[in-house]
Amino acid sequence: MNEGRPSSSPATRNWLEKLGQVLSGEPKDRFELIELLRDAQQRHLMDMDALAMMEGVMQVSEMQVREIMLPRAQMVVVQQDASLDDILPVITGSGHSRFPVIGESRDEVVGLILAKDLLPYFIADKRNEFSVRDVLRPVVFVPESKRLNVLLKDFKANRNHMAVVVDEFGGAAGLVTIEDVVEQIVGEIEDEHDTEEDGYIKKQNDKRFIIKALTPVEDFNEYFKSALNNEEFDTIGGLLMQAFSRMPSRGDVVTLDQYRFKVLSADSRRIYLIEVNIVDELEVPQNLAQDQGC
Repeated sequence: MNEGRPSSSPATRNWLEKLGQVLSGEPKDRFELIELLRDAQQRHLMDMDALAMMEGVMQVSEMQVREIMLPRAQMVVVQQDASLDDILPVITGSGHSRFPVIGESRDEVVGLILAKDLLPYFIADKRNEFSVRDVLRPVVFVPESKRLNVLLKDFKANRNHMAVVVDEFGGAAGLVTIEDVVEQIVGEIEDEHDTEEDGYIKKQNDKRFIIKALTPVEDFNEYFKSALNNEEFDTIGGLLMQAFSRMPSRGDVVTLDQYRFKVLSADSRRIYLIEVNIVDELEVPQNLAQDQGC
């Protein structure tokens, strides 16, 4: 019986509930779960690669297509009225297997062609009979705001490997592939057609860029005509690690000179993808705590 004892106040009960949660050792949110996984890795219950992939899976659920898409200007495309002789150099030069087909401009994507669909015309020597429309396949369109985990699920369910990203006006904004999404989980996937400098910096507009953390500081300076210090670190990722004085998490922001860097993808070991925004020279840079929303 509780006669003669004062009843527990709401504040006391809340404190006891929180204490019980802490003692139970069960994660209550994403951040606690990540810390639990990192603790498991430190106790050698899993290796670093497994931890990195688990963190990548959780990040994919928060990332949007616009953060990893190939911008429209960098898309390798085929004109809908192109001849076979026009298309062959495009295929051999790029090493890709799928190509968006455009109409009058890159805004108008009318379908896709697969390189393998062109082989019969070469084998049977029917070049004169070729028409893009005869091999045109339907294209999948996705909005810039679509979550990567949802996109990956759609890719798997519909057996698609590529989608055209559209902006709010319905025009083509870029391109995204299943490989782009998987790389956010397992890290960079290199093949025989990848080059060391390919895709380091992707321009989204005049003020916004998506860059890889492995971008050499020297290349960044050359591209942006900037003067970031490259004496201690070779890459932008290393430079940002120094600026944060710790391993940053997704969403962390820091301003260096007139460039605002936002971490888009990172795990417990390294940074992978960064958004760069050019800040107006008249704008007063925010300090690190403000940028992180602290």
